[in-house]
Amino acid sequence: MTATTPATEPALDFDRVSIAFGAREILSPISLQVGRGEFVCVIGPSGCGKTTLLRAAAGFVAPSTGAVRRAGGVVSGPTREVAFVFQDYGRALLPWRTVAGNIGLALEAARVPRAERQGRIDEVLQTVGLTAHAGQYPAQLSGGMQQRVQIARCLAQRPEALLMDEPFGALDAMTRQGLQDELLRLVAEQRLTVMFVTHDLEEAIYLGDRVVALRIEPTAARPSVAAVIDVRIPRPRDQLLTREHPEFLRLRRELYQYLGHH
Repeated sequence: MTATTPATEPALDFDRVSIAFGAREILSPISLQVGRGEFVCVIGPSGCGKTTLLRAAAGFVAPSTGAVRRAGGVVSGPTREVAFVFQDYGRALLPWRTVAGNIGLALEAARVPRAERQGRIDEVLQTVGLTAHAGQYPAQLSGGMQQRVQIARCLAQRPEALLMDEPFGALDAMTRQGLQDELLRLVAEQRLTVMFVTHDLEEAIYLGDRVVALRIEPTAARPSVAAVIDVRIPRPRDQLLTREHPEFLRLRRELYQYLGHH
C-alpha cells in the first residue's frame, strides 16, 4: 500500500482501495488523495490497474475493499459532479446526432430544463472552439475535433472533477499537443480537479501537478504504486520551453527508471 496526500483539501480520497474480479486482483490496496483543483496523472504499463482506478473514482466499479470518497461521502455510483472522458471518442459519440445534439445529451440526462439547454450548449461550443461545427455530425469531424466534442459534453454538465482515460492516445502528435494546451486552459478557467490516465511519460509531466506511477509487482504479479512525484515546473507551460526545462528532463529520467525497473 502507498499513501500520499495533496497540499490542498482532497476532492477524491482513495482509502485502501482494492478491486478483484473473482480470484484475480486487478488493483491491490491503494491509498491516494487528489486535492481540489489538482491535476493528477496516472501512468504505468498495460494491466497495472490505471483504468480500473479511474473507473472506481467514477463509481463505475465498486471496490472489493476500502472506499472511494468524494466531498466527504462514499462514491457508490456515477454522479453529475464527476465527468468521464473515454479513450475511444468515436464510440463515445452518437453518430446520428450533430455536435450540438451530442453535447445536449448530457443536459437531457441531467434533466436540465429545455429552455436552458441551448444556452449551455452554445456556451461550451464557444469554450472549446466548435461553434462553427455545431450542425455537423461526428463522421464529418477529425479525431481531434471529435475528442473536443466529448470534452464539451462533459463540461456541459458542469462537473467538479474530470476523469480522463488516455483521451489523446489515438491522435497524431500535433493534434495531441494542441489538445493538451487546450485542456490546461479549460482546467485553469473552470478550476477543475482532473485525474488523467496516460502511457506517455512526457504527457504526464507536461500536464500534471503530480504523477502517480503504477507498476506490476514481479514477485506477486499484482499492481502497486511505484512512485508519486510532484511536478514543480512553472505554469503556464509551453510545448517547447517546458519540455527543455531541466526539471522536466530530470523527472522524465526518474519516472523512466521507476517503470523500467519494474
